[in-house]
Amino acid sequence: MVATDATTPDPRMVPVTDDLDTGPYFAGARDHRLIVQRCNSCDAVLHLPRAYCHHCASWDTRWAEVSGRASLYTWTAVTHQVHAAYPVPYTVVVVKLDDVDANLIGSLPGTPDLEVGQDMEVWFDEVGDTVIPNWRPAATS
Repeated sequence: MVATDATTPDPRMVPVTDDLDTGPYFAGARDHRLIVQRCNSCDAVLHLPRAYCHHCASWDTRWAEVSGRASLYTWTAVTHQVHAAYPVPYTVVVVKLDDVDANLIGSLPGTPDLEVGQDMEVWFDEVGDTVIPNWRPAATS
């Protein structure tokens, strides 16, 4: 992560959080809730979020909270720096949610030891005024 202080804005890029399709996802993240869009007619998970269900063509959708638990689907280590705000190495992870059939993306600093199927958990990364769901290996008890 890039070090910042109270007077230096965080240089990392942030997503648009007021988009009609994805805005509710980021509104949930601001409350530290992981939510996914679902169809009210056929209950399909709509990821990426969209205005209508691509399974049954219904326009009746809702946002539903999920647990924030997942398993590691795949990952890749980034070793070539492409943006000054993202020092290398870092690892991009793709996780499969435990509750529903959807994959989400996150990143980890460095090149941690990972394995397919490893338990992962959501955490909420605050980048300025934006909160972004991210993933890390689940704490072992």
